[in-house]
Amino acid sequence: MSNAVYENYPPALNPAQREFLVRTIKDWTTQNGLMVRPAPTFVSKDVNPHGVLATNAPVTLFPSPFPRSCFEEAEALQTVYNKLLIDVDDFISNLWKVHLAVKKEGYVQTLSLGLFRSDYMPHIPSDSAVPQLHQVEFNTISSSFGGLSSLVASLHTELLNSPPGHPIAYPPHPLLESNQPPKNTAVESLSAGLAAAHTAYGLSRSTPALPRCILFIVQENERNVFDQLALSRQLAKVHKIPVFRLLSSEVLDHTTIPSSNPSRPLIYRPPHAPEGTEFEVTTVYLRCFYTPTDYKSERDWEARTQLERSAAIKCPTVLNQLSGSKIVQQVLASTTGPDHLSSFLADTDPAIIAKLQNTFAPQYDLSEGGQGRELALNPETAENHVLKPQREGGGNNIYKSAIPDFLRSIPENEWKRWILMELITPPAAAKNIALRSDGEVLSGAVIGELGIYGTILWDQAGGEILHNEQGGWLMRTKAKDVNEGGVATGFSSLDSVVLF
Repeated sequence: MSNAVYENYPPALNPAQREFLVRTIKDWTTQNGLMVRPAPTFVSKDVNPHGVLATNAPVTLFPSPFPRSCFEEAEALQTVYNKLLIDVDDFISNLWKVHLAVKKEGYVQTLSLGLFRSDYMPHIPSDSAVPQLHQVEFNTISSSFGGLSSLVASLHTELLNSPPGHPIAYPPHPLLESNQPPKNTAVESLSAGLAAAHTAYGLSRSTPALPRCILFIVQENERNVFDQLALSRQLAKVHKIPVFRLLSSEVLDHTTIPSSNPSRPLIYRPPHAPEGTEFEVTTVYLRCFYTPTDYKSERDWEARTQLERSAAIKCPTVLNQLSGSKIVQQVLASTTGPDHLSSFLADTDPAIIAKLQNTFAPQYDLSEGGQGRELALNPETAENHVLKPQREGGGNNIYKSAIPDFLRSIPENEWKRWILMELITPPAAAKNIALRSDGEVLSGAVIGELGIYGTILWDQAGGEILHNEQGGWLMRTKAKDVNEGGVATGFSSLDSVVLF
């Protein structure tokens, strides 16, 4: 594909076409549940006191071009990434204390479930015009947007397949001829991983035996609820598994571990059910507890500990959450010192390990006298880097020229909480049009970030892998001059891809 075709994408819309396409997408998102709860900055609590309103998720009007070679490589590597992260652990203060407390008592559940997402961007090296796949980060907890990303692919596919002359057909463009987004199986894949854990849990450990369920632990005032409901609906409809949602602040109110039962089953009593109704939880799926703000008091740490010490299969365990911390990713990406990557993938083809290594952008810690500190404090070299904290969630990174002053503004003993990563250089920016959740329509140069989902269930006691699959993807697109990339934090729009 020539640069001219790429640069002239997407096809031009006259005002009437643009208005009609936006209106069509608004209706489609409402009809099909491609929705989020509105941000309080858009709809205040005074206007929506009962939380009944929803609006379209931020989406692009057109699918974005993405290099086919990078997309296929990302899919092929996901099951290897799944295996890599199951054996790594490190500590971050209180999370590590939860692990130590449960370890001292003794774990009663050795099975562990990971619903992962590895995020990438195509990188153009200075000495080549051929795009390479570079990893942005690896998500081990609350890997979101599987439900909504599948819907965006369906939306763009329907628009692409509308017949010529039909009112909602896209104007002609070489990229869109006989081309459409790859199939997105994120809902099916992620739900299948949860169902595999539910099955592997086995029979009830209670006497008498109780009906079994999966429990989603969620944040209060969750705006991304429809994304999560796509998974619970699939579990209930296809896998016939009862699924409940429980606020993290209510874990201790509605779950117990019977002190008389050494197997430590997690018992859930739905507050809306008739008196005496109980379920045994086979699998706890955390869509919270990944950010410091989720732990408002010691009670929240007690709740996390209760979940961890129970017999329920955790997605993720505390150790697995810690394995996604930036310091672990930095150590694995390091080309100096011990070869941790190969040691964790001892049974993997060295050629595959080399491909994995090539996806890592250079990363550095900020130890005294180290290269990372030198690069971060020098204004010239800082321009080519991003500073990332040891926590999940968007909106926390420090970019380029802001890095030196930021580091000097915090105590030096806090520098160890940050990792310096070389910025990825994406291909020449394409253009796209985004429909925001507040109804605003924006157009301009954009860059995209691809996420690949993977699910893995393994036995930590013996290392046996019971389930390891890649399935589904997420495309997020943001304006070229915007640093952060989170959809939930308002920086990006959900997108799909056409491969070239």
